[in-house]
Amino acid sequence: MAQKDMHPSIKEFKVFVKEHPGLIKEVRSGGENWQDYYEKWILLGEDDPSWDKYKGVNSTKTNKTDSDGSESKKDKQELLNQMMKMVEGVDLNKVEGHVNQLNGAIANIQSLIGQFKEAKKQFPSSKKNEVRSPFNINRD
Repeated sequence: MAQKDMHPSIKEFKVFVKEHPGLIKEVRSGGENWQDYYEKWILLGEDDPSWDKYKGVNSTKTNKTDSDGSESKKDKQELLNQMMKMVEGVDLNKVEGHVNQLNGAIANIQSLIGQFKEAKKQFPSSKKNEVRSPFNINRD
């Protein structure tokens, strides 16, 4: 949907979100969805004190840097913690099962290809240039 086709209140909400980058971080971290925040914004207005906690919080797109230009230790630790949470959530038994299923499917496909190659060797087409019709109409 083009920017000019948007309802004016949606445009205003987008500007509000840019001024409150903590909302972006909250939605991306699995908090409420945009619809919920939009409805709160409509009901409470943008001057409500509940929005103050989202104002001035750095968004996830910007990297905090120290004076030497490297990411801060806090950011690195936060990233490491997020990755550890993702790894903890993975069920290795399910992953192994899916890999085994995929391996079986690939083996079946290879077997089918081999069977087709054998069938082609046993029954070579004598009329390579002739295109056969899938329908046997008017043939005796």
